[in-house]
Amino acid sequence: MIVLRFLVDECTGPGVARWLANQGHDVASVYEESPGITDDQVIDWAKREDRILITNDKDFGEQVFRLRQAHAGVILLRLADERTENKIDVLRDLLREYNARLPGEFVVATEDRIRFG
Repeated sequence: MIVLRFLVDECTGPGVARWLANQGHDVASVYEESPGITDDQVIDWAKREDRILITNDKDFGEQVFRLRQAHAGVILLRLADERTENKIDVLRDLLREYNARLPGEFVVATEDRIRFG
């Protein structure tokens, strides 16, 4: 598995950030480091540090596609079950199957589907 650099959005939570770090990835957490910052600040931080943003906030889709905001990669979790354990299960499957393909991509992940945007 390739070690990736992630920025975990505040809404995605510290449990996901800790799990990714325990998997050996380089992880920064909005929740733990800069709670309350704007979406623009979040995506700028991710781009500046070449981190893949993991978020549950669909507003980032608008920023990337409509506003053409530059990014280093975005994983948008669109889950029916928002519990941390479910987020981790979905990310585990995503990383197992698509680890090398994630940088620079916009990915929408649900419990049963992965879509590259």
